[in-house]
Amino acid sequence: MVFELSQTQKAAALFEGWQESLIWSALQGVMGKIYVDSEEKPACAMVLLGDFCFLAGKPNQELVLHQPRQGGRDFVIMVPQNESWAALIEESYGERAKRIVRYAIKKEPEVFQKESQKKVLQAIVDNVPDGYDLQMIEESLFWKCREIEWCRDWVKQYEDYAMFQKYGLGAVILKDGEPVSGASSYSGYRGGIEVQIITREDHRRKGLASVCAAKLILECLKRGWYPSWDAKNKWSVALSEKLGYHFDREYAAYEVIRAH
Repeated sequence: MVFELSQTQKAAALFEGWQESLIWSALQGVMGKIYVDSEEKPACAMVLLGDFCFLAGKPNQELVLHQPRQGGRDFVIMVPQNESWAALIEESYGERAKRIVRYAIKKEPEVFQKESQKKVLQAIVDNVPDGYDLQMIEESLFWKCREIEWCRDWVKQYEDYAMFQKYGLGAVILKDGEPVSGASSYSGYRGGIEVQIITREDHRRKGLASVCAAKLILECLKRGWYPSWDAKNKWSVALSEKLGYHFDREYAAYEVIRAH
C-alpha cells in the first residue's frame, strides 16, 4: 500500500542530510506531496514536486511505481537516494528509465552576504542590453507566464499569485512587452527558493540569463531568502559559478517516461 502523508514531518528522518530544497518544500507542507508505505512509521518515502521525484529509505517497488500525474506531463525525473533505489528504478521501468547526470551546487548562504559579491551581482544587473526591459514578476506577468508554454515553469507550481507572493520570486527580461528570458522560483520553501532559468531560443547568448539570475539573487537577499541552485547541465554549472556559487558533485537521476 502507498499512502499520501499528511503529517509530513514523519518522513523527515528518511531524508535527513539530503540538501535539496524541493524536499524541504514538501516536508514543510508548502508545496509538493509525500508518499509513504506507512502513515505512522514509514520505512520509505517519495517526495513528488512538479517534474521531480525523490526516493528515500528502504527501497520499495510499489512506491517506485506509484506515479500520480501532476500537471499532465508524461515524464518524471526520479532521484534515488542510493544505488539500491537506482537499481530498483531500472528494474521497474526498463527502457522507459534513462539514467542521466545532474550537478549539485553547494548551498553557501555566506557567499552572498559579502559586499564584494553583491557588487559583482549588481554590475551584472546593470548590464541589461539596449532594447530589453528587466522587471520582477508582478501579478499581470505571473498570469501571462502561466499561458506561455516555454516559460510556464517560472510560476507553474504556485496555485495563484497570492501563493507566489508568499513563497515565490522572479526576474524577467521583456522585449517589446514579451518575456524572452527569466530567472524565477521553480519552487519555494520557508527560507528560500529553487532557481529555474530559461531564455527563449531566439534571444540566447546575449547575457540575459545572467542578468535575470543576478537580479533574482539580490532580491532574495533583501527578503532573507536563499536562492538554491541545482544544475541540469554544465552550462548551468558555469553560470552558477559566474554568480558566486560553487560546484559540489555529480549525482545520478532518471528521466522516466510514464505509461499511458
